[in-house]
Amino acid sequence: MRKKLYVGNLPFSATENEIRELFEKHGTVHSVNLITDRETGRPRGFGFVEMEQEEANAAKDALNGALFGERSLRVNEAHEPRWKGQNRGRR
Repeated sequence: MRKKLYVGNLPFSATENEIRELFEKHGTVHSVNLITDRETGRPRGFGFVEMEQEEANAAKDALNGALFGERSLRVNEAHEPRWKGQNRGRR
């Protein structure tokens, strides 16, 4: 079963390939998605990594608080947004 991890406090210069290489030390990475601002296209400093559950747990334990580009990473289990699948009302 796959697990999605939230990765925060990323340097704005971080690339998807760099994050993939960092997490691949702990297992197979299925996807990396770094979030950018919709209007400017600039990085927002966080993203998501999807891995197999046991490997994701190992990566989370190893990388939460680890230094990457002089910043201390925050790695936690990602949660679905509260509004996903709910009726958000009409506009």
